[in-house]
Amino acid sequence: MKKKGSEKKRHVVAWINKAEWDQVMDQLYSKDPSLQKFALSRVSAWKARYASSTPVAVDCTADLVRCQVLDRAGALNGDDLVLMYGAALVRFVNLITERQQGKVARPLRRLAGNLNIPEWVVNLRHDFTHRKMPTLKWCRKGCKVVLEWLQQEYWSRQLGGGTSENWDLKDEEEDEEEMKMREDELAAKKREMQAYQKARGLLVSYEKTQFESLGAGPEGGPFADLNWLLAEIKQFSLEASGLLIDVMLEDGFLVPTAQQLQTLGCGSGSGDGPCPVEPKLPQIFLHFWLSLLKMLNAPSFIHLLLEKLFAELKLLTAEPNHHRSFYVSAWISQLISCNAKNVAQHFETKVQRKARLKGRIFVNRIQMRWQQLVALCLEAACASTPHLLRLILDDMEHPLPLETRQKLLQLCSIYTQVDRPGPAAPAQQVYTLESLREKMQRSRWRAAVARRDPLCTDDVAWKNFPLGEVPRQSSEPSSLMVESFSSMTVFDQLVEVEGAARSAAPQPPARTTQALLWTSGDVVRLKCGLRLF
Repeated sequence: MKKKGSEKKRHVVAWINKAEWDQVMDQLYSKDPSLQKFALSRVSAWKARYASSTPVAVDCTADLVRCQVLDRAGALNGDDLVLMYGAALVRFVNLITERQQGKVARPLRRLAGNLNIPEWVVNLRHDFTHRKMPTLKWCRKGCKVVLEWLQQEYWSRQLGGGTSENWDLKDEEEDEEEMKMREDELAAKKREMQAYQKARGLLVSYEKTQFESLGAGPEGGPFADLNWLLAEIKQFSLEASGLLIDVMLEDGFLVPTAQQLQTLGCGSGSGDGPCPVEPKLPQIFLHFWLSLLKMLNAPSFIHLLLEKLFAELKLLTAEPNHHRSFYVSAWISQLISCNAKNVAQHFETKVQRKARLKGRIFVNRIQMRWQQLVALCLEAACASTPHLLRLILDDMEHPLPLETRQKLLQLCSIYTQVDRPGPAAPAQQVYTLESLREKMQRSRWRAAVARRDPLCTDDVAWKNFPLGEVPRQSSEPSSLMVESFSSMTVFDQLVEVEGAARSAAPQPPARTTQALLWTSGDVVRLKCGLRLF
């Protein structure tokens, strides 16, 4: 029953009043066997009134106290006491942890740990049920610990009123939530596995139908089964397009196996011209999947397919697989080529145009997410990256400036170190970003020198000259002499004029034998020159 407002629940109890409750609790935990016997008789009366709804803690306490009374009275021998203690302890562990068990069974040690029951008590219960019987000493110790736990977790909490056994409600609710989450996860995984199996089954059926139609020839092909399968796959793509694409990218579908290529007559599967730099799908393999892809050519599906293809190509950079890389890159190239800008065919007939568009997955242009495609392409660096990047840049709705595209393609080629097939070229050094940066700096320096002095065309390696020295500079200190100077008596220094060094050159103006005066700037330059030696 509930009272109006927020008052507590009322319970129907088996004792007369709170005084009787307090009396029975005190007598159960007393050391006097006569008082304990009287309390056990009162609990028996309560159980008769409660019927099957007696509180678990009250029932377990009575069983354990009864064992202590018989043990102190000496009415039973050792084995009988062990059996009686064992039954009471097993009953306690099972009943206390039973409320926490969910639909999936969980270990008793974990459930008991949530209730702060010592683990060795649970082990004692296991010994009683599955192993050798424990000694009487351990039975008495277990009984004492369990009675203390019941007094703390149940009897002491009931002094405020009510008999609700709520010591484990919080843990129980948390466990129920955890179990519900696990059940939801298991159900989601089960649905995902069923969807995966359905997608794989549909694609396998499509392959079987296609192989059968190729074997049957142009007449008598199972067109009815193919149309039904295409409709089923179309419906599945509307529900889980991402899962369908994940299955399509597995080996044996868009990435063929060697046996499938041999059956289709594609040889090793490298296409008409095996070129990892500019991959191209074999025509017969493209037509094998053309019916399915034409039916799934919605813009949203094409966008998602390109994203997952680039993501797969990025994973292959860490774990190289040339076969998968070739076909993943080839499918990307095929999809972008289908979206290429139409070039006017002035003299093209309807039949020629129909034949040209027959092998395309979609005819009308799709508004691609160009910035995202460029980023995805650059993240998945491989041998075909420059080719794919060129296709993207050429097909952009608002193309980048020509110079920007050329620089981007050049950097991409340097980064991927692509070796293009063709006639043997003269050996060249391997370029990196650092070497390219140094080359650009040298070019800028040459241009600056040419602007300052058009007659100077020498390639000077300045890193070989110390600071303050220029090419073809004389090693004589007298070469630092200046023609004009100002008097600064603080820096008076004697300078000997070496006439022999200038005997073959025109004679400079006559110098006096007195000391020459140098400017501060001249002295600094002289010191720098002397320091170099």
